[in-house]
Amino acid sequence: MVDGAPDSAPATPVRGVRLEVRGLTHRFVLTRAPLTVLAAVSLSAAPGSFVALLGPSGCGKSTLLRILAGLEQPTVGDVFVEGRRIDGPHPDRALVFQDPTLYPWRTVWGNVALGLEARGRRVAQDDPRVRQVLERVGLAAFAQAYLAQLSGGMAQRVALARVLVNEPSLLLLDEPLGQLDALTRLTLQREVLRLWEAGGFTALLVTHDVDEALSLADRVLVLSPRPGRVVGEVTVDAPRPRHHDDPRVRALRQEILTLLGFDWT
Repeated sequence: MVDGAPDSAPATPVRGVRLEVRGLTHRFVLTRAPLTVLAAVSLSAAPGSFVALLGPSGCGKSTLLRILAGLEQPTVGDVFVEGRRIDGPHPDRALVFQDPTLYPWRTVWGNVALGLEARGRRVAQDDPRVRQVLERVGLAAFAQAYLAQLSGGMAQRVALARVLVNEPSLLLLDEPLGQLDALTRLTLQREVLRLWEAGGFTALLVTHDVDEALSLADRVLVLSPRPGRVVGEVTVDAPRPRHHDDPRVRALRQEILTLLGFDWT
């Protein structure tokens, strides 16, 4: 089993959870034959850690996050949070998709309030939880704006706020910055890191960007082509903020690229 602890603790007390994946295999039933997308995956994440998952397209990374969120059940294997087997979705495990998936007929406030409404809570127009999380993501001034009035980066902040309003202990990020332009992506990488440091939750990030993984994560797990298996782990021991010209970061980048099959030496 792959394990590890963060190299530096979040700024606030850790309220993240321990995650364990044991012998997970998942198959999709197709017309002709089952398609195995994940094979014998075992990994763990310590409370309050930030783990990145890297691997080629189609290796099951997004499927793994959906299983961790409880949206799908694995064909074989188990997933445990704090020693309890996952058997369905729960607000304490929040999944942020690549597409913000916001409701255009709702304001920014209304979209964020939806996170609380999903838990059966009635949300007042001045609910302090909604106001606080909008302040945390820098959108308090846009509370009454609609989706058509937002940039792509702002919409993704709303999607983050919608799950953060429930104060999740496990945040699952499925390439939430993948569709953004380079400058907005860098800005939101810093924002995600700041929110993680302030929130103390456990975070798992799926990304195709090696530099993004190195900027954000304590550990990087590399998956093989389909069916996805964990073929390597890289501990990122460079202090934050990390600079790509740091010799340690350059060496880690080359190590990850080699695990991904890019070895130009």
